[in-house]
Formats: sequence, C-alpha cells, structure tokens
Amino acid sequence: MSSETDQEPDSQVETRSRKTRDQHQVWLHGGKALAADTAACVRFFSRLPLPAVNTEDDPMSPPDFVRIARAAPLAGAIIALPAAGVGVALGFTQLPLLAVAVLLTAVLAATTGALHEDGLSDVADGFFGGATRERRLDIMKDSRIGAFGALALMISVFLRAVLLAALWQKFGPADAALLFLAGEALSRMLLVWQWQCLPSARPEGLGARFGKPSRSTVQQAFLVTLPVMLPAFFLLSLPALLLALVIAIAAAHATGRLAVTKIGGATGDVLGAVQQLTGLGFLAGMLMVP
Repeated sequence: MSSETDQEPDSQVETRSRKTRDQHQVWLHGGKALAADTAACVRFFSRLPLPAVNTEDDPMSPPDFVRIARAAPLAGAIIALPAAGVGVALGFTQLPLLAVAVLLTAVLAATTGALHEDGLSDVADGFFGGATRERRLDIMKDSRIGAFGALALMISVFLRAVLLAALWQKFGPADAALLFLAGEALSRMLLVWQWQCLPSARPEGLGARFGKPSRSTVQQAFLVTLPVMLPAFFLLSLPALLLALVIAIAAAHATGRLAVTKIGGATGDVLGAVQQLTGLGFLAGMLMVP
C-alpha cells in the first residue's frame, strides 16, 4: 500500500513535467514561426538583405500572406530602425531638426526602396487622372509619374519631414524615435486590416499571387502591434493618443472606401497609400493636442 502511494506523486510530477516540456516546445515553435514570418515581411517590404533567421525561414520561397502578414507590424518597426537610429544620433547634434527629419525620411525611403511612396504616387495619378475604372488601373500600372502623383509625393514627403521635426523637438530624440517606430508598426497593421477587408481590384493582383490575410491574421497582427505601441501609451497624453489613433484609422478606412469607389477594391498601390496616409495621420494626431 505504501509503495502505491509513493508512486502516485511521482507519476503526477512526471505528467506535469511532460506538460511543461510540451508547452515550452509549443512556445519555442511559435516564436520561431513568428521570427520567420517577420523576416519574410522584412524582405518583401524593404531592401534589407536579411539571411535565414532559423530553420522555419526559407528566403527563397514566395511569401504566403495568408499567414505571414501577421508579422507586418513588427517588420515595419524593424525596417524603420535604421532611420530611427539616424534620427537619434543626429538629434543630439546641433543640426537643425528639420534637416534631421529630412535625412530620417530619406533613410526610411531608401530602406523600403520607396515602395509605399510609389504606391501613394500611383494611386493619386490613377484615382484623379482617369475617368473610368479601367483607365485608372492602366494609369496605376504605368511606371511614369504624372502631375497628381508628383504633387501627392511632394506633399507627403514635406509633411512627413515637418511632422517628424516637430516630434523630435517636442519629445527629444530617444522618445521621438520610439513614437516613430510605433507609428510605422501601426501603419502596417492598418495596411493588413484594409487588405483583408477590401476585395481585390485585379484578379491577377497581389492577393492572387501571394494570398490574402485572413481575419485571424489581422487579429494576430493587432496583438503583434501592441508591444511596439507601448511607448505611445506612456509618452502621450490620453487625448493625443486617442486622436492619433482615430485619425490613422479614419485615414485607412477612407482610403479603402475611395479605392472601392474608384477601382473596385485594393491593389498593392492602394495598400502602399494606406501605409503612407495612416503614418502621416498618426504623426499629426500626436502633435495636434498637448
């Protein structure tokens, strides 16, 4: 009888130990999968030469955005790190803050290959330069830039530089860089949200080639965004935080609705425009109130 009672606790301990090991394996596999998805998004959305980060990551395989889009917000923050580093380093010099912001903007565009800026420019040309859906789509595919695209690009770059200079002046280089990274992550989360919500404007477009994020993917992208957004919760006043979020979300929704009206849904250019406009909206909202 005593031997049976001695064995029972041992079996319970072994069961708990096995469950703990299984949980650790699940968390380890989940972490590796998220790292691989993040690396895939970094390669797709930037020019950063990122090697394979683990055994789950295959740089040669085409991206599957049904799954990996959940990591887009984290990838956005990573892509913005070089620009944020330049902003922090130069922010502690005597260089005028507007010049710092211009250089920061230039580094960010160079890191992404001006991917999203190109999308905004194409959307402006297509949406406002064509009279029919087919003509608008044709204009958006044209690599040449028109008057509407050039104007939108100039306004966007100038406004971003001015807003970043004001952000650096108000919060200082270190805190401003954290808020800048939060905005880059949020803009990618809203990009994923609109990608999932909107129909594809072209049957052969981005969704057909690489898949379209699911609702579950959007929910995971939201969770991934939260840690990067934490500095904003501590550094911003509640009115500034709420206004920044409202403007960013409204910009994403309005861009999506306009895309449905003009061309029937989303394209890669539309998603790039969503990223640019929501990033600007978040920056503006942070600075509009104390």
